[in-house]
Amino acid sequence: MRPLLLSILAAVTLALAGCGADFDTDQTRLCRQAIPPLNPPNARIEIERTTKGPVPRALRLLYRVQLGDGLSRHRSIDCLFASEGTGPSRGAMIGIASDGRPMADASFYLLRRFYLEDRASPPPDPAEPAAETLPSIPAGLAYGLQQGLGALPSAAIYGMLAAAYALVYGLTGRIILSFGEFAALGALASVVGVALLLSLTISTPLSGLAVAFAVAIAVCALHGFAMGRFVLRHLERATGQQLLIATIGLAIAMSEYLRLAQGPELRWLPPVFNTPIPLAHTGNFVVTLNPLALALAAIGLGATLAVVMLIRRTAYGRAWRAVSDDAKTAALFGVDARAVHDVAVIIACVCCGIAGVIVTAIYGGMGFAGGFSLGLKALVAAVLGGIGSVSGAALGGLCIAAFEAIWSATLPIEQRDLAVYSLLAIVLIWRPGGFFGDGELTPRRV
Repeated sequence: MRPLLLSILAAVTLALAGCGADFDTDQTRLCRQAIPPLNPPNARIEIERTTKGPVPRALRLLYRVQLGDGLSRHRSIDCLFASEGTGPSRGAMIGIASDGRPMADASFYLLRRFYLEDRASPPPDPAEPAAETLPSIPAGLAYGLQQGLGALPSAAIYGMLAAAYALVYGLTGRIILSFGEFAALGALASVVGVALLLSLTISTPLSGLAVAFAVAIAVCALHGFAMGRFVLRHLERATGQQLLIATIGLAIAMSEYLRLAQGPELRWLPPVFNTPIPLAHTGNFVVTLNPLALALAAIGLGATLAVVMLIRRTAYGRAWRAVSDDAKTAALFGVDARAVHDVAVIIACVCCGIAGVIVTAIYGGMGFAGGFSLGLKALVAAVLGGIGSVSGAALGGLCIAAFEAIWSATLPIEQRDLAVYSLLAIVLIWRPGGFFGDGELTPRRV
């Protein structure tokens, strides 16, 4: 087993190291943002073509500059990027050449430090349309719309993880505290799948995303089957907190397993399809849409809806509801409660894997310990919506995402997680069954 793991990690490292010649949208945007300081202030810049530069890891942009007197000039800029390592600093810009003439190190440092990295006033992108050409909307509506678009991926992630909690809790009345680590497992599996695909030199962004989902689903389903067969089944007759303690231990073991598999450093995926699409503006503030985030949010919300429909409209859903209501009576009618439980665990782990892929594709990656806080927030969402109901838990995920977006827009963001966990205490005090569940706790012991 150890030689196989080492060979897989070696292949991942080689694949990640070999993709340095490709430039993602963030690198292309950064190169475009370096163009305005190299030209007169009132010049009109039009990007003509993007190609590879004269040296490895160099990106060349050909553009046309139109001055105020009507004269135009064709120019070029070469941006050199680093490719060493696999962390978030991989692919950083390390040099610029304008019209074939390299920029001095001191000038490049000042340009990068005080212009390109200015977070208070981000540099303009010459490829973006002018704000005046976009529809104008009120400032409050524009800011709220931007926050709402940014919260869509979080809504999909929380909704899927909350539905995973409800799938198992509805059958057993017990909380599985390792679903956050299953999301981290799906994130690592997606990186491994994409890296192996890159090593075949036949990858495209769409095929990479498809392979990431396929590998994450397969790996999480396999690990979920193992958890259900070798851990949960042996504790199905346990009383008290044995199952809760066992899943806490399993979460710790999985976190350490992920640390040994990927190492302490993050494994990042290059961003794709994330060129923002401007929608509207208010003054200098432009409302933009990330196409990748929108597509993945639609996939996540669609998968969550599919799980809800699975419980409501299919034969397995009827068996799940029957076992959830009364397992002994369901057994008298020929329902195999063990099989229903095993399938529920696998489906829940697949949901976690999909959530992990969404986190990785949008935010770049997730560390081996990143699943703890994610799973805890999803648990808050499940309790908020009604953890015994799959649809209620999914709605709770949407509510938590909306709550985080509103808090981030109006209050200090560093206190957001504290507010989310405080919301759990408030819900347990005032409505233990959740907003979309019963007003009282179920008779099952948690």
